[in-house]
Amino acid sequence: MTSTGGILEGKRILITGVLMESSIAFHAAKLAQEQGAEIILTAWPRPTLTERIAKKLPQPDKVKVLELDVSNDEHLARLEGQVREHLGDRLDGVVHSIGFAPQDALGGNFLNTPFESVATAMHVSAFSLKSLTMALLPLMTEGGSVVGLTFDAQFAWPQYDWMGPAKAALEATSRYMARDLGKHDIRSNLVSAGPLGSMAAKSIPGFSDLAAVWDSRSPLEWKLDDPEPAGKAIVALLSDWFPKTTGEIVHVDGGLHAIGA
Repeated sequence: MTSTGGILEGKRILITGVLMESSIAFHAAKLAQEQGAEIILTAWPRPTLTERIAKKLPQPDKVKVLELDVSNDEHLARLEGQVREHLGDRLDGVVHSIGFAPQDALGGNFLNTPFESVATAMHVSAFSLKSLTMALLPLMTEGGSVVGLTFDAQFAWPQYDWMGPAKAALEATSRYMARDLGKHDIRSNLVSAGPLGSMAAKSIPGFSDLAAVWDSRSPLEWKLDDPEPAGKAIVALLSDWFPKTTGEIVHVDGGLHAIGA
């Protein structure tokens, strides 16, 4: 189903991280198309996987998938030209749904993780928000919106280990981007989603311990298999309905962030 006159009508959006139909990024892409946007997807390390998933979008014939490793300078350097080829000379929004940490940086190994693994987590999960945005900045000539995904970095979570500091770095990066890109009328915001049974979550050892926190403390019922609320928040932040909101973190976590115990 597609719609006309949606809140993203006429906008052109690049979306990273569509790996599974259950991923937040997939739902953001689906809703973006339904709300009138033209979209382009990036994928790494298996673009063919994303191409298969993209066939389940409302307008699969209008979706191009680009290969993009955000830690590869050559990939970033060619991205602007690739986007121009498929979407034209203007981009209105970017969705950063990228996070990675080596296995020895997760699952209770915090005190023993080598710096090389920490550096990888920081590069891919946090610095890439800046490098991806700067690669696309020449296309955002009429302003726009950058939206990333975080997992509340105010706290130390079970098993999450060095992804916690990486998300804290992501949150700080978004604030500094908001400061420096405001003059270009570009907003930078994050959505802090609760735990979801996506590929990213399944890669975290002991994920069930993390998810159990929501069962006992979330004011609103939280569903591990429902990424749509987070997808809706992303689309709202991409739209013109938040014209003066930047440097913000919107929590889509059933309200758990507000509850002490």
